Amino acid sequence: MLFPQSPFRTDEPVLELVEISAPPGTIGPGPSGPRMYTVNAQGKTIPYGAIVQGPEGPGMYLPPWHGELHAPPEPDEDGHFFHIEPSDPRFEAAHLFAAAHFTLDVWEAYFGHKIPWHFARDYDRLELSLLPSLDNAHIGWGFLETGGTSEHGDEYRAYSLNFDVVAHEIGHAIIYSVTGMPVSEDVPGEYYGFHESAADMVALIASLHFGSVVEELLESTRGNLYTFNQLNRFAELAGNAQIRMAANTRLLDDFVCGWNSEHALSEPLTGAMFDILVDIFHERLLVHELITPEMEDLSDQLEDSPYYGEVMQALFDDRYAADPEGFRLALLEARDILGSYLAAAWSMLDAETLTYAAVEQALLLVDGNSTGGAFHSIIEGNFRMRGIGLVEAGPRLGEAGDDSHAHSVRTRVPDGL
Repeated sequence: MLFPQSPFRTDEPVLELVEISAPPGTIGPGPSGPRMYTVNAQGKTIPYGAIVQGPEGPGMYLPPWHGELHAPPEPDEDGHFFHIEPSDPRFEAAHLFAAAHFTLDVWEAYFGHKIPWHFARDYDRLELSLLPSLDNAHIGWGFLETGGTSEHGDEYRAYSLNFDVVAHEIGHAIIYSVTGMPVSEDVPGEYYGFHESAADMVALIASLHFGSVVEELLESTRGNLYTFNQLNRFAELAGNAQIRMAANTRLLDDFVCGWNSEHALSEPLTGAMFDILVDIFHERLLVHELITPEMEDLSDQLEDSPYYGEVMQALFDDRYAADPEGFRLALLEARDILGSYLAAAWSMLDAETLTYAAVEQALLLVDGNSTGGAFHSIIEGNFRMRGIGLVEAGPRLGEAGDDSHAHSVRTRVPDGL
């Protein structure tokens, strides 16, 4: 059982039962399995990835944990963990494992093959570590470590219970695996923005595999996905707080003179991806005759207009009420089209030469190979609207901040690579 959305956004969070793709009998206490295992350490104070003094000098502090453990969650006689309630101290470990494994399962299905860990040189499995004192959550060399935050009053909010946070970090691991890790500091700045955008898309697409998320999304928007809603919130920690939005108006032109944050730099690319998702959704609605061509044309014309919501919402209300199930199926089709396109496109990219324009060209190639170019105008049009393919991001302005993922624990590699 896991929370598809942050349990801190509402007084009545929804739990959903998920299945993970592991052979029967291979998931043991921890939980632990062939691809990853959870560790709830006793007495651990130093986060993984930190540089510590060792017998041979300074080096990275890395898994595995050799100390004492808190009591791990145990599977029932059938190998399941759904008997563990959120009030159980062991639930956090089970939730972290389920969120990480489910995300990996979703994306391995889109890739059509097992995704090897980028740290496979040293580790066969990913250690999922709970470290409450860490005010962060990050993937690293052989580990995904989560802490929590107390910045929302006195309540401690564990990142391990936030599916978007965990899925985002698994997204980074996927991208490191398929595009490679940069071997120098001379990679284009857009590589770092791409990493954040791709990790956000991994979380967004994975979240749409939860029935409760899809149902709430469509019921609250009536299919008008440009409405501010839970789909375009990432790492939501409260009902009115979000870190970044997929439905944004950022242009790459805003970064021609340079950039300070890869999170901000990612927004034009993520915005283009979200718009592509919505446009493909509209195309599927058209195919199933759930909206009219005139309605789609009007939506395109009013996309940047302040009157969009006023005009389009009434139309979506009527159409959605006539066939909610049809809208749901169209959204799932759009989800899977974009998910499979992204997996194929990301596999064509290389960290050392990665730009947003290269992402566009890879998507267009995938579209051409898959459908003969059915979504060519959608892909190209949304990238151009963001300035992608017309301009490039300038250099990083100043040193990387504390919230930067560049040259951080996420990218730190022990000697010998």
